[in-house]
Amino acid sequence: MDILQLIDRIEEVIDSAKSVPLSSNKMVDPDAIFDIIDEIRGQYPEDLKQARWIVKQRQEMTEEAEREANRILEEAQERARGLVADTEIVRQAEARAAEIMDDARANEREIRMGAEDYADEMMANLEVNLGKMLTAVQRGRDRLQGKPITR
Repeated sequence: MDILQLIDRIEEVIDSAKSVPLSSNKMVDPDAIFDIIDEIRGQYPEDLKQARWIVKQRQEMTEEAEREANRILEEAQERARGLVADTEIVRQAEARAAEIMDDARANEREIRMGAEDYADEMMANLEVNLGKMLTAVQRGRDRLQGKPITR
């Protein structure tokens, strides 16, 4: 019998006890009550052991769940730190790439402008030289045709 049933038996013994005349008290057989109490004491340690075992199991499960939760949290935090670091590296790489592209564009403009200036200077020299050659060719033709030479 479990402890709750034994307590129910105590209540039955009290309920079935004879009432004391002219009062609300009852006359209870103390031996019957003590016998039930002894049974409770006999079962109590076993029930207590089971309850303690259940509490211990629950505590161990709670601790294991907490350790697992902490492990998962630490992994998540480590991954988040890694992602932040990766993001920072990517941001720095993108910024450096933008600087390199800006420098390359500036160099390209400078080289193009230098090349255009050089080409313009070469064409101006060629124009002057061609003008001189054209003048020389014209004089040579004029001489061949017997025309007077003008300077």
